[in-house]
Amino acid sequence: MRDTACVLAPLGLALLAGTAVYTLANYKMVTVTGDSMRPTYRPGDRLLIEQIDANAIRRGDVVLIEAPERYQAEPVLLRIIGIGGDHVSGAGNRVTVNGKPLDEPYVTDADENVMAGAYDVKVPHGRLFVLGDHRTNANDSRYHLSEQSGSFAASGVRGRALEDSAAPNVLTTIGSLGIVLALIGVAGYVAGRRAWRPLPPGAPRAVA
Repeated sequence: MRDTACVLAPLGLALLAGTAVYTLANYKMVTVTGDSMRPTYRPGDRLLIEQIDANAIRRGDVVLIEAPERYQAEPVLLRIIGIGGDHVSGAGNRVTVNGKPLDEPYVTDADENVMAGAYDVKVPHGRLFVLGDHRTNANDSRYHLSEQSGSFAASGVRGRALEDSAAPNVLTTIGSLGIVLALIGVAGYVAGRRAWRPLPPGAPRAVA
């Protein structure tokens, strides 16, 4: 039993430590503070953000992005509509990318924002055209068209909001397994120590 414990305890601790290191390196938890992504995300919602580089960005991703020239030091949560080279046009809540109208079920604004004018831009390479889901209350690319067609630097992306819980669930399972193995290992070691006790001096010994 002690031999098994010597294997299980280190293995469990290794799984637990590895999961913790991987999670801290690749994910972070943030709280939504703005109103630009309603109804998808509301103020006060807690989101798990997967840290990604510019090469992993996809159209439709909701990203946490920094644009110090527009939002000072505060990162904002917005949806990627166009990437470098895309032709994006729109008016009101209707958006077209490369000639194809977007199907956006996540946009539920009943009224179109009359303050945002029509736009027709080509997204510069290394940049992103981003919009908020709450189109009537989002300070997004539509309001910065004079600055590189309203685009944001792809290098400013700090992470992607996780809509699929598969990865966190796997990490949770591995971490939980590590805890269980470590506890079993420690319990087995303690039980083995109690079962094996040296005989006191002078105690009778069995003779084979």
